[in-house]
Amino acid sequence: MRELEQRHISRPVEFRATDSGLGVLTGYAAVFNRYSQNLGGFVEQVDPAAFTKSLSDGVPVVARFNHEDNLLLGTTEGGTLALEVDGTGLRYEVQLPDTSAGRDVRALAERGDLRYSSFAFRTLADDWGYTPEGFPLRTLLGVQLVDVAPVTNPAYRDTTTGLRSLADHFHLGIDLVKAAAEKDELRKLLDSQDPGAHGDGNPEEQRQVDNHRSIPNLRKRLDLLSL
Repeated sequence: MRELEQRHISRPVEFRATDSGLGVLTGYAAVFNRYSQNLGGFVEQVDPAAFTKSLSDGVPVVARFNHEDNLLLGTTEGGTLALEVDGTGLRYEVQLPDTSAGRDVRALAERGDLRYSSFAFRTLADDWGYTPEGFPLRTLLGVQLVDVAPVTNPAYRDTTTGLRSLADHFHLGIDLVKAAAEKDELRKLLDSQDPGAHGDGNPEEQRQVDNHRSIPNLRKRLDLLSL
């Protein structure tokens, strides 16, 4: 099975008081078609269909503060965590429990200290291409959702799995890919393996590259239109 990965986004969570219980916390665990920060030589985006299979199959998902096992906030199996995909991304709503973790999260959210959300996943399908600037781009096409969470740390965590996916896609050794990423020379490495990526190949290869690059271009234009 693929390794567990985590991705964080800087979208504030929202707290809403309710007539019973501690209240409800909502946020977006993932946003579609937006480039991530530099993940160590590549960037990433989430396809709008990435969560379709996981949600339709009813795969159990939990909400945990900072992804910690002992800070459970809710579960889909218990009916205390609801997930929804809309035009923006993957939205979650969790009914906060009357526990120390639930009370802490409520206090932090009410004060505006919780500014980030995150999701943990295992990749089912991804694809690799380039941004319009020629930067390596990973697109998550299908994932098995494991966890959604409000988090205090906005950093993206371990990207080793992403680099391993890239190595497999381009038929490269993982050690070679990791070394290039550490030196910020990943793009240079891929160029040496794919001369047509920047216009040096034959016309048919260049047409395929241009088509591949047009996908993120189109998505970015659609994002701008939706603002």
